[in-house]
Amino acid sequence: MSSTTFSQDDTKALGEGHVLSYEASATALKALTEATTSNHGIDPQQTLHAPANTDQGQSWIQRHFNISGLTSKLDSLENNFHMGNYVIDRKTGEKSFEAMSIYVRMGMHLLYYGTEQEKLLHDQRVLGLLKSQSEKMGRAYDMPESVAHIAPFIESFQLGSTMQEMIQPDPAKYPNFNAFFAREIRSDARPVDEPNNDSVTSSPADCRLTAFPTIDLATKYWIKGFGFTLDRLFSDATLAQELAGGSMVIARLAPQDYHRWHAPVSGTVENVKEIPGAYYTVNPQAINEAGTMDVFCENRRSVMTVKRDGTGSKVVIIAVGAMLVGSIKYNQGMDQPGAHFKRGQCLGAFCYGGSTVIVVYPKGEVNLDEDLVKNSIEQNCETLMRVGWRVGITT
Repeated sequence: MSSTTFSQDDTKALGEGHVLSYEASATALKALTEATTSNHGIDPQQTLHAPANTDQGQSWIQRHFNISGLTSKLDSLENNFHMGNYVIDRKTGEKSFEAMSIYVRMGMHLLYYGTEQEKLLHDQRVLGLLKSQSEKMGRAYDMPESVAHIAPFIESFQLGSTMQEMIQPDPAKYPNFNAFFAREIRSDARPVDEPNNDSVTSSPADCRLTAFPTIDLATKYWIKGFGFTLDRLFSDATLAQELAGGSMVIARLAPQDYHRWHAPVSGTVENVKEIPGAYYTVNPQAINEAGTMDVFCENRRSVMTVKRDGTGSKVVIIAVGAMLVGSIKYNQGMDQPGAHFKRGQCLGAFCYGGSTVIVVYPKGEVNLDEDLVKNSIEQNCETLMRVGWRVGITT
């Protein structure tokens, strides 16, 4: 994504405009979640997941951001956005465009640039807004009446054929929308690549994945916001030092994906640290834009340290919450020190929203597969992956 260059006056105007536009942003996001939770039977692509690059999406946004002197500035800035993300299908090599949804666009409005940015991003009103709306969606989707949203969600995202892969394939059997959203897949539906080779590492999720042989490459080509360090990501300076110079895999789950994460390696849990935080969007445009804050180190996350079978090395698996994610839930016993799991075993689930799983390997632990690295660095693109697909190998 290309960055926009503004004069000092433009930057100041955008900063002031976005401080002034907080009320518009808050009103728009509240209206969006209210429209969704008040009518669970509505097609989600008419509310939260309406593509922002369509006439309908643009009309909705203009209606909520009709502030004198600001609209043209927003248009100037956002014309430089792709208004979505390109992804590469690993099996076919084809590149396709995934449009940004309105709810992600709302999250982007709270991550704008300029000299006033830091003050805005740390403004308690923004943090409170995202927290309250995420909790609102979580409560609404725990209610029995939210089952009415399941059928239109399946139809809208063409998930009907995938339900046969689930332990509970009947959508009518789920007690609420969150139970459906965190649905569990049959183990035979996601067999791991090379199951008898413990040197192989796997994708932790059905996801859009990027892979970087070093942390420096991750920050050069992908994580461009200020403030990212392993120390901050882990909230543990000693652990960060142990994994310095290591490699990183970032698995982003879109709302329509199967929303559980699985073990990328076999190993034993050493500890799990819960880190409270914000609920910023983890859309690639929020991650890729230089000058924004690093949302990975700001968002709520759960950091699991694992002693890997075979090598004895520490591997860190971070479940990152995001905008409208209600909760991060481990499978029974998986978050307890001493718990052992095999590669591909399910570790936990996210409730409603988009989310991310980050896996950090120590230096020299894994050689990441060439196609994934090439897509991430040369194409600056995520790769569509499934749970258990090979990501790399230890040699």
